[in-house]
Amino acid sequence: MGGVSTFTEPAPTSAALLLLGRGRDLASERGVECPGDLPAPSDPGLVERARVAKAALGDQVFVLGHHYQRDEVIEFADVTGDSFKLAQQAAARPDSPYIVFCGVHFMAESADILTAEHQQVVLPDLAAGCSMADMAAISQVEDAWDDLVDAGVADDVVPVSYMNSTAAIKAFTGRHGGTICTSSNARTALEWAFGQRPEGRGKVLFLPDQHLGRNTAVLELGLALEDCVLYDPHKPLGGLTREKLQDARMILWRGHCSVHGRFTLDSVQDVREQVPGVQVLVHPECRNEVVSAADHVGSTEKIIQVLAAAPAGSSWAIGTELNLVRRLARQNPRLNVSFLDKTVCFCSTMNRIDLPHLVWSLESLAAGRVVNRIVVDPDVAHWARVALDQMLALPGITAQD
Repeated sequence: MGGVSTFTEPAPTSAALLLLGRGRDLASERGVECPGDLPAPSDPGLVERARVAKAALGDQVFVLGHHYQRDEVIEFADVTGDSFKLAQQAAARPDSPYIVFCGVHFMAESADILTAEHQQVVLPDLAAGCSMADMAAISQVEDAWDDLVDAGVADDVVPVSYMNSTAAIKAFTGRHGGTICTSSNARTALEWAFGQRPEGRGKVLFLPDQHLGRNTAVLELGLALEDCVLYDPHKPLGGLTREKLQDARMILWRGHCSVHGRFTLDSVQDVREQVPGVQVLVHPECRNEVVSAADHVGSTEKIIQVLAAAPAGSSWAIGTELNLVRRLARQNPRLNVSFLDKTVCFCSTMNRIDLPHLVWSLESLAAGRVVNRIVVDPDVAHWARVALDQMLALPGITAQD
């Protein structure tokens, strides 16, 4: 086993089709409906067209590639990383007037917020959204805040919004004196938020990922599960009572990642039975019981770092998006890498950024046409920037997701 890369490919079962956007089950964590069809496999001839178009643009274009992108897209990325890191990288390249963001919509919004006015951000496929971000519509969040006012707790609440949220939610957070967080600095963000109110009175409204909020509060800050309540925007008063809102320390939005929500405790137990000595490494967007049962928990960047430092011959089961797990298995041939699920677990919306869309974007720019430009309303951008700046003012590392 030592020194030989192994990778367990999940079987493409019917259960996977629901995750990939072919079904609808909003009451569970198995996936959400996505518009349009999944892109067809790319024509190999597109590779040369991408090279020609990118070479013609030269330094005028800066291509960002999120870790979850397919390899054929990552090949043309000038930099690879997570959402906030990529937006910062774009802002650090003011000489490039065109930013092509191979990611999803909220990431392109962040890039538009952080980059200079003369820079234009392009999202190759406008259907590349984020199911988690879409679970917190601004109208719902504003209604929820009215509920907190009516319950008499709004003055004690500081909003903390995950980077995986729309610009409108980030702006809401800024207007209400809150901060943005990444999966790397969520603990620091929560400690800051609780510190903004008198001892014992502080509450956090955590948007939009319930699991990251719960895992950070319980496993890192030592709060009890009973200190956390789940606000469901589809129910009156979020499905809660005034008393529950008054007693809660963490008010968690009922949102989740359709990829990381698939991993279960059974997945962890099964891989331990099948792979002796395996180390389970998962993202904090996974459910609390999965995170609690894992050996290591960390952001995408941390997952990459942990595997890079792992001893040769060690076995790892990774609970995150499949494109990244495949890439990590190839990049670390001295390790035995498995996938922590029995079925396919691609991010369906991230995979909408395929080579045909990237080629179309690059060729259009080379021809002088800006397509699929992402523009955030100036007022929304201002208040979102306020919340992002507050995150940057937090101590410790804030540039990793």
